[in-house]
Amino acid sequence: MATKRVRVDLEYIFRASPTILYNFVTTNTCLVRWYCDDVDITNDVFTFHWTGSSEKAFLIDDIEDERVRFEWEFADEDGEFLEFRMYKSDVTNETILEITDFCDDDEVNETKDLWNRLMDKLRHECGG
Repeated sequence: MATKRVRVDLEYIFRASPTILYNFVTTNTCLVRWYCDDVDITNDVFTFHWTGSSEKAFLIDDIEDERVRFEWEFADEDGEFLEFRMYKSDVTNETILEITDFCDDDEVNETKDLWNRLMDKLRHECGG
């Protein structure tokens, strides 16, 4: 039986500014510090490399210091994307990073665990 794809929305609080977070999700020198082993960026095509695999993603939405959305080259379903949205909380003045990702319905916990580990690494790399 085929597994169903589900949307996973996550939210993390950072001390770093939206501008700093934006740089960490859009530049190769910063992405390799927390997300992947290497990345090639040509125009709006990002090729992410990890040990033993690589994935190509197209930058389909880019609002500087606010939002970045990627569509994977071989997305299983139409409409799937990876999105990073960053903004300052009016109440606490902290930066909120929202992540939207997709995974198989039986991999939600593993996906959340992966993003939690990545966010710990990102928080360490960007100073909070």
